[in-house]
Amino acid sequence: MKRVLIIAVLAFALIYAGDYISLRYRIPNSREQFGSVMVEQSYAVPQKDKKVEYIFDPPAPQTCVNSLFPHFGDPPCWYLERHKRQQVNVPGS
Repeated sequence: MKRVLIIAVLAFALIYAGDYISLRYRIPNSREQFGSVMVEQSYAVPQKDKKVEYIFDPPAPQTCVNSLFPHFGDPPCWYLERHKRQQVNVPGS
């Protein structure tokens, strides 16, 4: 069991490192490092009467990376394409 866990961790580390190197050094050369996805963001604001008010922002482009994992502080484009609508839950006061 311990050997399987070590192999899994090493495989994940190798895939992550390969993904980073591929993105950082633009391998293959024709691939763009960054992309953009239109994202609709909304805010859920709790009110004092226990109801929730929703505030919607207009769709705006969000920068993403063309890779398997998030890098450089940006999410992967494949993930943003599947999560175009994002909700931010604002804590109550």
